Amino acid sequence: MITVTGLELRAGSRILMEDVSFRVAAGDRVGLVGRNGAGKTTLTRVLAGEGQPAAGTVTRSGSLGYLPQDPRTGDLDVLARDRILSARGLDEIVTGLREAEQMMASDDPATHEKGMRRYARLDGEFTAKGGYAAEAEAATIASSLGLPDRVLGQQLHTLSGGQRRRVELARILFSGTGSDMADTTLLLDEPTNHLDADSIVWLRGFLAAHKGGLVVISHDVGLLEACVNRVLHLDANRATIDTYNLGWKAYLTARETDERRRKRERQNAEKQAGVLLAQAAKMGAKATKAKAAQGMARRAERMLSGLEDVRASDKVAKLRFPDPAPCGKTPIMAEGLSKSYGSLEIFTDVDLAIDKGSRVVVLGLNGAGKTTLLRLLSGTEAPDTGEVLPGHGLRLGYYAQEHETLDPERTVLENMRSSAPDLPEVEARRVLGSFLFSGEDVDKPAGVLSGGEKTRLALATLVVSAANVLLLDEPTNNLDPASRDEVLAALAGYKGAVVLVTHDEGAVDALDPERVLLLPDGVEDLWNPSYADLVTLA
Repeated sequence: MITVTGLELRAGSRILMEDVSFRVAAGDRVGLVGRNGAGKTTLTRVLAGEGQPAAGTVTRSGSLGYLPQDPRTGDLDVLARDRILSARGLDEIVTGLREAEQMMASDDPATHEKGMRRYARLDGEFTAKGGYAAEAEAATIASSLGLPDRVLGQQLHTLSGGQRRRVELARILFSGTGSDMADTTLLLDEPTNHLDADSIVWLRGFLAAHKGGLVVISHDVGLLEACVNRVLHLDANRATIDTYNLGWKAYLTARETDERRRKRERQNAEKQAGVLLAQAAKMGAKATKAKAAQGMARRAERMLSGLEDVRASDKVAKLRFPDPAPCGKTPIMAEGLSKSYGSLEIFTDVDLAIDKGSRVVVLGLNGAGKTTLLRLLSGTEAPDTGEVLPGHGLRLGYYAQEHETLDPERTVLENMRSSAPDLPEVEARRVLGSFLFSGEDVDKPAGVLSGGEKTRLALATLVVSAANVLLLDEPTNNLDPASRDEVLAALAGYKGAVVLVTHDEGAVDALDPERVLLLPDGVEDLWNPSYADLVTLA
């Protein structure tokens, strides 16, 4: 289904991987793992045909469904249902049927007759492609991902970022459930982002039963344990891929065993080579034994050159949120906020006061307006009614889940400088280096970064902001476990005020909130442990 031969991938002049070969066949459910920046997203883009390798070939057979980490759809005016049906080309047929129905209702006999002929033709084509059963199937998948029929009838631009991503996931999954599903390979980059707990459980079962090929990037250990029967580990330090034809738990054990073996073999070889080199040094002092000494030295070099590299410890971005700038008692307030998209009302009459150093978590079901509220507070979007009132000394830092605060056309360094214009370039480069952007990496356009790299860059801009109020929308998405731990530690130690939207229970624990705001009703309450059960459901 996908065959990779002699692949080489680069990020600028840096080699991500070279001379890599592997195959994904029907029934292979591959977990693609490695630290942020190792090249997982770059590899999936190349597998999907949306990127080109520096060398090597990728051949594909059968159909392909690709969910990028930050999916975008061109036409936001289409209905969510039609976007999902487009995976099998059914959306155009449905649109044609609607138009034919209007023609059939015409009083003009010629138009009526033309509409009837067109309807009959399209209805036959619709039936041949699964027709009404396929529509029901698409609706079932959407509902399982938290998209009720009401949402399917809305245009994409009326949906939240999380809802649009779930529409894209539903479209990709729908593409692999037809009669040729064994010939479909799914490439999924962080598919559990923005999903609630019930949807994640359903997705695990769906992927475990998928009969085609599957390549998934995920930091959801439960998903990997339930679905994966092969693992490809991208080792950024050795620019290679290690293949394990094992399930997730067996892979973890095997990888640890491999690393212990490599370390033991290297230690033994280095010890033996050291003895040979010491002996060669002694013998080399005597002219009569110089040739034998050279032979010993060459043997020592061969012993070391034949060893497998020991995996170096993965680098992790060092994160510390800024010391907050001085501010008044209540740096930001909101009064009577409401927001609607067309006829769809998101929330009404929401009041919120964020005091100096306060910690608030915002909860609500997907589509309840959590992201919209942060966009209103940040000034990214204007409310329909009400107003946001900045207090004395307010310095806002906004982390957007879709990375809208980054300019994709500007480089990593330019994005950093635009966030802190007075910051000297040397200091900007130093901060970026602590977030693992060094050398030519700072000259890459933000648009080509992986989701994890965009997360690191967005967090880096917060570090230099001196913000006293942080608005954080899913700040742990796309992060590997070690980087996530850094974010949580920084969150726990931050002295300013925080308004947090998250599905991550660990992030809420690190925040240790004082209050909770429940949307869409705008009810505010003191935090208590009973609300913890709502975090993953929201």
